[in-house]
Amino acid sequence: MLYAKEISKATLEVNGKTFQLPVYMGTEGEMALDIRNLRAQTGLITYDPGFGNTGACASNITYIDGEKGILRYRGYDIADLTEHCNFLEVAYLLVHGFLPNKEEYAAFSSMMNQHSMLHEDMRHFYNLFPEHAHPMAMLSAMVVTLSTFYPELEHSANEAIDSMVTRLLSKLRTIAAFAYKKMKGHPIVYPRPDLSYCDNFLNMLFYTPVNGYKPDPVITKALNQLLILQADHEQNCSSTVVKAVGSSDANLYASISAGICALWGPKHGGANQAVIEMLEDIQNNQHGDVIGALERAKSKEDPFRLMGFGHRVYKTYDPRAEIAKKICHKVLDYLGVNDPLLDIAQRLEAGALSDQYFQERHLYPNVDFYTGISYRAIGIPTNMFTVLFALGRLPGWIAQWLEMRDASEHRIYRPRQLYVGPKLHSVKAD
Repeated sequence: MLYAKEISKATLEVNGKTFQLPVYMGTEGEMALDIRNLRAQTGLITYDPGFGNTGACASNITYIDGEKGILRYRGYDIADLTEHCNFLEVAYLLVHGFLPNKEEYAAFSSMMNQHSMLHEDMRHFYNLFPEHAHPMAMLSAMVVTLSTFYPELEHSANEAIDSMVTRLLSKLRTIAAFAYKKMKGHPIVYPRPDLSYCDNFLNMLFYTPVNGYKPDPVITKALNQLLILQADHEQNCSSTVVKAVGSSDANLYASISAGICALWGPKHGGANQAVIEMLEDIQNNQHGDVIGALERAKSKEDPFRLMGFGHRVYKTYDPRAEIAKKICHKVLDYLGVNDPLLDIAQRLEAGALSDQYFQERHLYPNVDFYTGISYRAIGIPTNMFTVLFALGRLPGWIAQWLEMRDASEHRIYRPRQLYVGPKLHSVKAD
């Protein structure tokens, strides 16, 4: 196990027999019961729907303390990284395990530029998607298509990791921008060698032959920060899917494509889109009635739910949400935007935080609650929000995939189940 040591034994008694199970401790004091030999020793399996109490691996990438509201990448606090680093530096940190020096960063940026273009044949694929195609569908399809254009990187040796990582990081940004242009019916804008990662993305989104768009450093910094907030989050749904697909020795492109599909769901990355749609519904159909919305959310008979509240891990305020809220205010103040959805969001937060119902259930705002309002002010449409989440989460997916691939305990993902179906039937008897 990575950085884990056995500290004691736990005793399990089953049908009068006792079994000793190792207990491990991680570097931050987390403890885990080793049940790898449980079925072989006892004939039992664990029953844990949703895997909320199951540790599928040991990892040295991301640390979360849900009770204290702590999030760290490779030992660096999320607030420290968003304040002092850009997204590419954090991507390098996640993949390589350390922040780059000037020379390493320059080489990484140069490779990002080198791999930023898409094969021209891939451009034509966009014309085959229907006009109403969701950009997440396009994103997933185009990523898995990369494996047909760059098959030499399907099973890259360690020395080719930089090439594999930068190709995906750079091309996903271009794929996302091209999907946006497809939706808008605008001509595609190619990446430029003189622009940074986020500047390039904003330019590919918003430049047209008639507007002379120039990236704004304040908006660029905000985008860097928002992508950093979403860069990794331990063994979440999409990261687990990436690793599950990769555990079969499927290539990185297929694994990331699957992760994009998992992220799309409204209970995962799609929640930032769902938050905006909820706020718009409160504004347009509930006349801005925040108190009424909170009461509806508490009712078991009403299907209405507060999107962007609560988290499977955090039992206190999501540390990313606090930062996202500050970014949101900075962006809107800088742009001079008076968005009524921000007022509704803040009143919802204040109402929920002072309500015993939400307090008892640890329903605090999560990272999705304020990010969409910032993206909306920047000019990014609602159905692109989850695409930006995927763009931010990509370095975490890659880091998790590489760690899984290189782990000494690497095995194909194959959970067990508790069968509750019918017993053996006879066809003749029926």
